[in-house]
Amino acid sequence: MMITTRRTGQAIFAMSTALALTMAMPAMAQQGGTMCSPMAGNGGMSTISVNGTGEARIAPDMATIQLGVTTQAESAAEAMKQNAERQTAVIAALGEAGIEQADVQTSGLNLNPMMDYGENRAPTVVGYQASNMVSVRVKEIGNLGQVMDAIVNAGANEINGISFQREDGSDAEDDARRKAVEDARRKAEVLAEASGLTLGPVLSLRDTPQPEGPRPMMMEARAASDAASTPIAAGELSMSAQIEAEYALIGDGACAPRKGGHHGGGHDKSGERGEPAGDMPPPMGTDQGAPAPGEPVVPMGNAPEEGEAPSN
Repeated sequence: MMITTRRTGQAIFAMSTALALTMAMPAMAQQGGTMCSPMAGNGGMSTISVNGTGEARIAPDMATIQLGVTTQAESAAEAMKQNAERQTAVIAALGEAGIEQADVQTSGLNLNPMMDYGENRAPTVVGYQASNMVSVRVKEIGNLGQVMDAIVNAGANEINGISFQREDGSDAEDDARRKAVEDARRKAEVLAEASGLTLGPVLSLRDTPQPEGPRPMMMEARAASDAASTPIAAGELSMSAQIEAEYALIGDGACAPRKGGHHGGGHDKSGERGEPAGDMPPPMGTDQGAPAPGEPVVPMGNAPEEGEAPSN
Protein backbone atom coordinates (compact mmCIF):
# COMPACT_ATOMS: atom_id res chain seq x y z
CA MET A 1 0.00 0.00 0.00
CA MET A 2 1.31 3.48 -0.90
CA ILE A 3 0.09 6.58 0.92
CA THR A 4 0.80 10.13 -0.30
CA THR A 5 -0.47 13.57 0.46
CA ARG A 6 -0.44 16.90 -1.39
CA ARG A 7 2.05 18.25 1.21
CA THR A 8 4.62 15.52 0.62
CA GLY A 9 4.23 15.90 -3.17
CA GLN A 10 5.04 19.61 -2.91
CA ALA A 11 8.11 18.84 -0.79
CA ILE A 12 9.41 16.36 -3.35
CA PHE A 13 8.89 18.88 -6.18
CA ALA A 14 10.67 21.62 -4.19
CA MET A 15 13.70 19.41 -3.51
CA SER A 16 13.95 18.36 -7.18
CA THR A 17 13.70 21.96 -8.37
CA ALA A 18 16.36 23.11 -5.90
CA LEU A 19 18.75 20.39 -7.11
CA ALA A 20 18.30 21.45 -10.76
CA LEU A 21 18.89 25.11 -9.92
CA THR A 22 22.00 24.27 -7.89
CA MET A 23 23.48 22.50 -10.91
CA ALA A 24 22.67 25.47 -13.16
CA MET A 25 24.18 28.16 -10.90
CA PRO A 26 27.67 28.17 -12.53
CA ALA A 27 26.16 29.04 -15.90
CA MET A 28 24.14 31.83 -14.29
CA ALA A 29 27.26 33.18 -12.60
CA GLN A 30 28.98 33.40 -15.95
CA GLN A 31 26.35 35.80 -17.25
CA GLY A 32 26.11 38.16 -14.30
CA GLY A 33 28.65 36.93 -11.75
CA THR A 34 32.40 36.38 -11.72
CA MET A 35 34.93 35.73 -14.45
CA CYS A 36 36.12 32.53 -12.77
CA SER A 37 33.01 30.44 -13.28
CA PRO A 38 34.00 26.82 -14.03
CA MET A 39 31.41 26.85 -16.82
CA ALA A 40 33.12 29.75 -18.63
CA GLY A 41 34.48 29.04 -22.07
CA ASN A 42 38.06 29.85 -21.00
CA GLY A 43 38.02 27.51 -18.01
CA GLY A 44 37.12 30.27 -15.56
CA MET A 45 40.37 32.25 -15.82
CA SER A 46 40.95 35.84 -16.82
CA THR A 47 42.98 36.26 -20.00
CA ILE A 48 44.80 38.93 -21.96
CA SER A 49 45.26 39.08 -25.76
CA VAL A 50 48.13 40.94 -27.43
CA ASN A 51 49.79 41.26 -30.84
CA GLY A 52 53.51 40.84 -31.41
CA THR A 53 55.69 41.83 -34.35
CA GLY A 54 59.18 40.76 -35.31
CA GLU A 55 61.66 41.55 -38.06
CA ALA A 56 64.79 39.83 -39.35
CA ARG A 57 67.19 40.97 -42.05
CA ILE A 58 68.96 38.79 -44.57
CA ALA A 59 71.16 39.30 -47.62
CA PRO A 60 69.51 38.53 -51.00
CA ASP A 61 70.95 35.88 -53.29
CA MET A 62 69.11 36.64 -56.55
CA ALA A 63 67.56 39.55 -58.41
CA THR A 64 64.82 40.21 -60.96
CA ILE A 65 65.24 42.84 -63.69
CA GLN A 66 62.38 44.40 -65.63
CA LEU A 67 63.80 45.44 -69.02
CA GLY A 68 62.77 45.80 -72.60
CA VAL A 69 63.02 47.42 -76.00
CA THR A 70 60.92 50.33 -77.28
CA THR A 71 60.99 51.30 -80.98
CA GLN A 72 59.20 53.89 -83.12
CA ALA A 73 58.46 53.94 -86.85
CA GLU A 74 56.05 55.50 -89.32
CA SER A 75 54.14 52.24 -89.75
CA ALA A 76 53.05 49.68 -87.24
CA ALA A 77 54.72 46.86 -89.14
CA GLU A 78 58.06 48.65 -89.23
CA ALA A 79 57.89 49.46 -85.51
CA MET A 80 57.23 45.80 -84.65
CA LYS A 81 59.96 44.59 -87.01
CA GLN A 82 62.62 46.82 -85.49
CA ASN A 83 61.49 45.88 -82.00
CA ALA A 84 61.67 42.15 -82.72
CA GLU A 85 65.21 42.44 -84.11
CA ARG A 86 66.53 44.30 -81.11
CA GLN A 87 64.70 42.16 -78.55
CA THR A 88 66.07 39.00 -80.17
CA ALA A 89 69.57 40.40 -79.75
CA VAL A 90 68.87 41.22 -76.10
CA ILE A 91 67.65 37.70 -75.32
CA ALA A 92 70.70 36.24 -77.04
CA ALA A 93 72.94 38.45 -74.91
CA LEU A 94 71.22 37.18 -71.78
CA GLY A 95 72.01 33.60 -72.77
CA GLU A 96 75.66 34.49 -73.35
CA ALA A 97 75.74 36.05 -69.86
CA GLY A 98 74.68 32.74 -68.31
CA ILE A 99 70.92 33.40 -67.95
CA GLU A 100 68.85 30.29 -68.59
CA GLN A 101 65.88 30.46 -70.93
CA ALA A 102 63.51 29.46 -68.09
CA ASP A 103 64.54 32.63 -66.22
CA VAL A 104 63.39 34.97 -69.02
CA GLN A 105 59.66 35.71 -69.32
CA THR A 106 57.78 38.23 -71.45
CA SER A 107 55.89 40.59 -69.16
CA GLY A 108 54.40 43.05 -71.66
CA LEU A 109 53.97 43.61 -75.40
CA ASN A 110 52.37 46.83 -76.63
CA LEU A 111 51.84 48.66 -79.94
CA ASN A 112 50.34 52.16 -79.81
CA PRO A 113 49.83 54.94 -82.34
CA MET A 114 51.64 58.22 -81.81
CA MET A 115 49.22 61.13 -82.19
CA ASP A 116 49.74 64.76 -83.11
CA TYR A 117 47.23 67.00 -81.36
CA GLY A 118 47.23 70.33 -83.19
CA GLU A 119 45.05 73.33 -82.52
CA ASN A 120 41.72 73.68 -84.33
CA ARG A 121 42.06 70.33 -86.11
CA ALA A 122 41.50 66.67 -85.50
CA PRO A 123 44.43 64.64 -84.10
CA THR A 124 46.45 62.73 -86.68
CA VAL A 125 48.59 59.59 -86.49
CA VAL A 126 52.25 60.40 -87.07
CA GLY A 127 53.74 56.99 -86.28
CA TYR A 128 53.67 53.89 -84.08
CA GLN A 129 55.50 52.80 -80.97
CA ALA A 130 56.19 49.16 -80.11
CA SER A 131 57.32 47.98 -76.69
CA ASN A 132 58.42 44.51 -75.60
CA MET A 133 59.21 44.02 -71.89
CA VAL A 134 60.72 40.93 -70.26
CA SER A 135 61.33 39.85 -66.67
CA VAL A 136 64.80 38.38 -66.12
CA ARG A 137 65.82 36.43 -63.03
CA VAL A 138 69.51 36.59 -62.18
CA LYS A 139 70.54 33.82 -59.77
CA GLU A 140 74.19 34.82 -59.57
CA ILE A 141 73.82 38.21 -57.96
CA GLY A 142 77.55 38.89 -58.31
CA ASN A 143 77.14 38.93 -62.10
CA LEU A 144 74.28 41.43 -62.05
CA GLY A 145 76.38 44.38 -63.23
CA GLN A 146 77.77 42.43 -66.19
CA VAL A 147 74.27 41.27 -67.16
CA MET A 148 73.07 44.87 -67.16
CA ASP A 149 75.93 45.92 -69.42
CA ALA A 150 75.25 43.06 -71.83
CA ILE A 151 71.57 43.82 -72.34
CA VAL A 152 72.12 47.55 -72.85
CA ASN A 153 74.87 46.91 -75.39
CA ALA A 154 72.56 44.46 -77.19
CA GLY A 155 69.84 47.06 -77.68
CA ALA A 156 67.72 47.26 -74.51
CA ASN A 157 66.70 50.86 -73.98
CA GLU A 158 64.24 50.54 -71.09
CA ILE A 159 64.92 49.28 -67.55
CA ASN A 160 62.04 49.70 -65.14
CA GLY A 161 63.77 48.51 -62.00
CA ILE A 162 65.47 45.76 -60.05
CA SER A 163 64.06 43.76 -57.14
CA PHE A 164 66.10 41.53 -54.86
CA GLN A 165 64.93 38.25 -53.34
CA ARG A 166 66.10 35.33 -51.25
CA GLU A 167 65.52 31.89 -52.72
CA ASP A 168 65.10 30.31 -49.28
CA GLY A 169 64.25 32.77 -46.53
CA SER A 170 62.71 30.28 -44.08
CA ASP A 171 65.46 30.75 -41.47
CA ALA A 172 64.97 34.51 -41.43
CA GLU A 173 61.18 34.08 -41.32
CA ASP A 174 61.48 31.78 -38.29
CA ASP A 175 63.77 34.31 -36.60
CA ALA A 176 61.15 37.01 -37.20
CA ARG A 177 58.47 34.77 -35.65
CA ARG A 178 60.58 34.22 -32.53
CA LYS A 179 61.01 37.95 -32.14
CA ALA A 180 57.25 38.41 -32.61
CA VAL A 181 56.51 35.95 -29.79
CA GLU A 182 59.03 37.73 -27.53
CA ASP A 183 57.42 41.07 -28.36
CA ALA A 184 53.95 39.74 -27.53
CA ARG A 185 55.08 38.34 -24.17
CA ARG A 186 56.84 41.60 -23.28
CA LYS A 187 53.65 43.56 -23.95
CA ALA A 188 51.55 41.08 -21.96
CA GLU A 189 53.91 41.25 -18.97
CA VAL A 190 53.74 45.05 -18.93
CA LEU A 191 49.93 45.02 -19.02
CA ALA A 192 49.66 42.31 -16.36
CA GLU A 193 52.06 44.12 -14.02
CA ALA A 194 50.22 47.41 -14.50
CA SER A 195 47.00 45.61 -13.53
CA GLY A 196 48.51 44.15 -10.36
CA LEU A 197 48.42 40.62 -11.73
CA THR A 198 50.94 37.97 -12.76
CA LEU A 199 51.22 36.70 -16.30
CA GLY A 200 50.32 33.04 -16.57
CA PRO A 201 50.98 30.47 -19.30
CA VAL A 202 50.24 31.07 -22.94
CA LEU A 203 46.83 29.72 -23.96
CA SER A 204 46.94 30.23 -27.72
CA LEU A 205 49.25 31.51 -30.46
CA ARG A 206 48.27 32.39 -34.02
CA ASP A 207 50.65 33.29 -36.82
CA THR A 208 49.07 36.12 -38.81
CA PRO A 209 49.90 35.78 -42.53
CA GLN A 210 51.64 38.78 -44.04
CA PRO A 211 50.14 40.26 -47.22
CA GLU A 212 53.57 40.47 -48.83
CA GLY A 213 56.81 38.56 -48.72
CA PRO A 214 60.17 40.16 -48.03
CA ARG A 215 60.22 43.84 -48.88
CA PRO A 216 62.27 44.15 -52.07
CA MET A 217 64.78 46.93 -52.46
CA MET A 218 63.99 48.78 -55.68
CA MET A 219 66.60 50.86 -57.44
CA GLU A 220 67.01 52.60 -60.75
CA ALA A 221 69.65 51.07 -62.98
CA ARG A 222 72.28 53.31 -64.52
CA ALA A 223 73.54 53.03 -68.07
CA ALA A 224 76.70 51.00 -68.58
CA SER A 225 80.02 52.70 -69.00
CA ASP A 226 83.07 51.61 -70.94
CA ALA A 227 85.30 51.69 -67.86
CA ALA A 228 83.56 49.18 -65.60
CA SER A 229 80.40 47.15 -65.08
CA THR A 230 77.34 48.91 -63.78
CA PRO A 231 77.63 49.06 -59.95
CA ILE A 232 74.70 47.42 -58.14
CA ALA A 233 74.15 47.55 -54.36
CA ALA A 234 71.97 44.65 -53.21
CA GLY A 235 71.71 45.62 -49.53
CA GLU A 236 69.49 43.45 -47.30
CA LEU A 237 65.95 42.13 -47.25
CA SER A 238 63.55 42.59 -44.35
CA MET A 239 61.46 39.59 -43.23
CA SER A 240 58.56 40.44 -40.92
CA ALA A 241 56.16 38.36 -38.83
CA GLN A 242 53.10 39.10 -36.73
CA ILE A 243 51.41 36.86 -34.17
CA GLU A 244 48.37 37.00 -31.89
CA ALA A 245 48.82 35.57 -28.39
CA GLU A 246 46.49 34.92 -25.45
CA TYR A 247 47.83 34.51 -21.91
CA ALA A 248 46.24 33.58 -18.61
CA LEU A 249 46.29 36.09 -15.74
CA ILE A 250 47.03 34.99 -12.18
CA GLY A 251 46.15 36.90 -9.02
CA ASP A 252 43.31 37.85 -6.70
CA GLY A 253 42.06 40.50 -9.11
CA ALA A 254 41.77 37.93 -11.88
CA CYS A 255 38.49 36.69 -10.35
CA ALA A 256 36.82 40.07 -9.89
CA PRO A 257 33.09 40.23 -10.64
CA ARG A 258 32.34 40.88 -14.27
CA LYS A 259 30.31 44.00 -14.93
CA GLY A 260 27.51 44.11 -17.44
CA GLY A 261 24.94 41.55 -18.45
CA HIS A 262 22.14 44.13 -18.34
CA HIS A 263 21.47 47.31 -20.27
CA GLY A 264 19.87 50.46 -18.93
CA GLY A 265 18.91 50.86 -15.25
CA GLY A 266 19.62 48.80 -12.16
CA HIS A 267 19.18 45.08 -11.86
CA ASP A 268 18.76 42.45 -9.18
CA LYS A 269 22.22 41.64 -7.79
CA SER A 270 21.05 38.69 -5.74
CA GLY A 271 22.46 36.31 -8.36
CA GLU A 272 25.92 37.85 -7.87
CA ARG A 273 25.77 37.07 -4.11
CA GLY A 274 24.72 33.49 -4.70
CA GLU A 275 21.20 34.15 -3.29
CA PRO A 276 18.10 32.81 -5.01
CA ALA A 277 16.16 35.53 -6.82
CA GLY A 278 12.40 36.12 -7.03
CA ASP A 279 10.09 33.24 -6.08
CA MET A 280 12.79 30.62 -6.50
CA PRO A 281 12.02 27.49 -4.40
CA PRO A 282 14.26 27.03 -1.34
CA PRO A 283 17.26 24.74 -1.77
CA MET A 284 17.56 21.30 -0.32
CA GLY A 285 17.96 20.95 3.40
CA THR A 286 15.37 23.55 4.47
CA ASP A 287 12.38 22.75 6.68
CA GLN A 288 9.78 24.25 4.35
CA GLY A 289 7.68 21.61 2.66
CA ALA A 290 8.95 18.76 4.91
CA PRO A 291 6.42 16.11 6.09
CA ALA A 292 4.67 16.88 9.37
CA PRO A 293 5.27 14.63 12.39
CA GLY A 294 3.37 11.40 12.03
CA GLU A 295 3.07 11.60 8.26
CA PRO A 296 4.67 8.72 6.36
CA VAL A 297 7.61 9.38 4.03
CA VAL A 298 6.81 7.97 0.64
CA PRO A 299 8.95 7.31 -2.45
CA MET A 300 8.97 9.79 -5.36
CA GLY A 301 6.14 9.25 -7.81
CA ASN A 302 3.07 10.85 -9.26
CA ALA A 303 1.10 12.29 -6.36
CA PRO A 304 -2.72 12.06 -6.67
CA GLU A 305 -4.71 15.25 -6.68
CA GLU A 306 -6.29 16.45 -3.44
CA GLY A 307 -9.32 14.34 -2.53
CA GLU A 308 -8.23 11.32 -4.56
CA ALA A 309 -8.47 8.06 -2.68
CA PRO A 310 -5.22 6.31 -1.84
CA SER A 311 -4.47 3.18 -3.78
CA ASN A 312 -3.97 -0.23 -2.17
